[in-house]
Amino acid sequence: MATLFISDLHLEPARPEIGEQFLAFLAGPARTADALYILGDLFEAWIGDDDPNPYYAQMRSAIRELSDSGVPVFFMHGNRDFMIGQQFAAEAGVTLLDDPHPLELHGENLLLSHGDALCTDDVEYQQVRAMTRNPDWQAMMLSKTFEERIAFAVQAREQSLARGESMTDDIADVNQGAVEQVLRDSGADILLHGHTHRPAVHPFHVDDRPVHRIVLGDWYEQGSMVEWDEDGPRLEELPR
Repeated sequence: MATLFISDLHLEPARPEIGEQFLAFLAGPARTADALYILGDLFEAWIGDDDPNPYYAQMRSAIRELSDSGVPVFFMHGNRDFMIGQQFAAEAGVTLLDDPHPLELHGENLLLSHGDALCTDDVEYQQVRAMTRNPDWQAMMLSKTFEERIAFAVQAREQSLARGESMTDDIADVNQGAVEQVLRDSGADILLHGHTHRPAVHPFHVDDRPVHRIVLGDWYEQGSMVEWDEDGPRLEELPR
């Protein structure tokens, strides 16, 4: 059996084909896994655990079925679903992880991250990220009506799309210096993250120490997964 890692599904009712593939994944390959790690942006937007949308309830129940079957499920917040809280975790049967999160797997020292904190060249985004991760800001947002939160999410998405169109590739990607520093501080040999939607395996060195950065892809056109067993990690596409 293997440990599975996914990220950046961006589930939403407007993209039913992604949800259908995710449900098939949970009922299929994930059922035989040692564990499943979801490294952020499972949802396109999350405005609170009290969201009554039946689409999200279906996804939550499907994750719970996997967890109840005996497969541990771990979740790390992304830049789109950072408002997921303990209610969702309890209902879905997942364990919430801090970002970054160290993990020892088959003798390898691994560091898990969503990846957005490493995009340090995007100064404006890092300022927004610091604000939205503040517990006081989140409490203020959750105190608003559901309609107000929906309006905020729509506006934030439009602004994000507009900024993305004007950003250069290097600003939208992780900063190599930030990557090297987080690996240096953690002592990890492998950094595994998502966020950038640029699936690849990058070998390099940190202080003469060989390391790797593995990047998960999004699920817009097909699934993306890292499967990790005793033979090591494999970055795979999951055809739709």
